[in-house]
Amino acid sequence: MSKSLESKKQEVAEIKQLLEDSRLAIVVDYQGLSVADITDLRNRLRENGSICKVTKNTLMSKAVEGNEYWEAINPLLKGTSAFILADEENIGTAVRAYQAFQKERKKSELKGGVMEGQTLSEAQVKALADLPTKEQLIAQIAGAINAITTKVARGINEVPTSLARAVDAVKSQKEAA
Repeated sequence: MSKSLESKKQEVAEIKQLLEDSRLAIVVDYQGLSVADITDLRNRLRENGSICKVTKNTLMSKAVEGNEYWEAINPLLKGTSAFILADEENIGTAVRAYQAFQKERKKSELKGGVMEGQTLSEAQVKALADLPTKEQLIAQIAGAINAITTKVARGINEVPTSLARAVDAVKSQKEAA
């Protein structure tokens, strides 16, 4: 059943809003997936703060028209396409959630992705999964800062200790002499 022009315009506006809130779009060929499979993928992504949008390629093309950030998605718009959209904080978790889904189902195929106006290959999208989360980065930075302050404190404490040892050594030499 074809959609009316008004409903298509409404869907394009919805897609534009979703893209505005996203930093990464992954394009997946969903041919062969059942409704239950797509629902499972959506649930996995929703847990991680991402979404899966199934729409026609022409509507996605209309939605990205004139938007430098997303126009790079156009070469990926072939065949049946589902779009995984992730915001800045959920990029790695979205890719990991899709990879876990793909590992179980083995039915869908990753076409590529778009991030910061650049088209990403399948390998580049998979590399995003290896990036640490925001919380992991904060923990690593906190650990590094803590290590530096500990070393500075030890260094500062070492100066009087060394001085005390030197004075004690001189005292011992004079007593021995």
